[in-house]
Amino acid sequence: FTVLGIESSCDDTGAAVVRSDGVILGESLASQAHIHEEWGGIVPGLAKTAHEENIDRVVNDALQQAQMTLEEIDAIGVTVGPGLEICLRVGCEKAIQLATEYDKPFVGIHHLEAHILMARIENPELLQFPFLALLTSGGHCQLLKCLGIGRYEIIGGTLDDSLGECYDKTARLLGLPVGGGGGPALEALAKEGNATSIPLTIPLHRRHDCDFSYAGLKTNIRRAAEGLAIDRNVTSVLDLSRKDKADLAASFQNTAIIHLEQRLERAIKMMEKEDISSLAVVGGVAANQELRSRLNAVCEHRNWNMVVPPARLCTDQGAMASWAAIERLKIGSSD
Repeated sequence: FTVLGIESSCDDTGAAVVRSDGVILGESLASQAHIHEEWGGIVPGLAKTAHEENIDRVVNDALQQAQMTLEEIDAIGVTVGPGLEICLRVGCEKAIQLATEYDKPFVGIHHLEAHILMARIENPELLQFPFLALLTSGGHCQLLKCLGIGRYEIIGGTLDDSLGECYDKTARLLGLPVGGGGGPALEALAKEGNATSIPLTIPLHRRHDCDFSYAGLKTNIRRAAEGLAIDRNVTSVLDLSRKDKADLAASFQNTAIIHLEQRLERAIKMMEKEDISSLAVVGGVAANQELRSRLNAVCEHRNWNMVVPPARLCTDQGAMASWAAIERLKIGSSD
């Protein structure tokens, strides 16, 4: 069977047609990055307007790519939360309208569950329940024990900021272009830098739990950058050389990932008592190649299986709503 999925939880309007074996037949995504970049962050009112302008086109594009009509679609899935309420409403209203007009089952999707389930889209057999998930994005940072569809236990969460937000703020601090997201820009610059050149404090390194904290690192990197600007006798951080900015980016990324590695090591020890030996790394930040490589090394050392969606499926898009709806429909769940 096939499902049309709609995603509008934040600043991207996405739609996709996905078959129940995980094949994406058609997909379309309208980015709003160019709209929000000049404001230094997402403006909900502008995001809502852009969703309203784009929603019909992305749905039609996805259907055309799939060479299907709405009559041929078996169900409609849509992200219902969490997210920006006025943005979510645009996608929900469109999905309800189509489900009603074409008499199709309607499946409301939890945005975070959809990220987790994307790790199963290519081959569910490689990631069977129960498993551990590390969800890291612009709004969330969690370690979860995944027991089944709709059955999750949070074993660690952020005490303040998410890693994705910290990446974005650090990218802005360094004056990087953030139209395509601060994370990718900072990751690219970090490749040119020395990851041990700027001493930064590893968050919560004395706490023996699975929680995260990135607010302190965000302050730490800002102070380090401002101190470096004084040392270099330049007016502001923006005036630092590319080499200095690369060293700051690399040192920030290295410290941020060490924090993830330490939390993951602890969570793995907890899960091994419960006969769990698979990890899904999901969410927008999971597209980061350095993060993938280093977390995979942690898993290999522990003889764990790590599954990460393709980078383009880590960020928000319509296929996540389609696939999560498929997973729910397979167990007989719809709204």
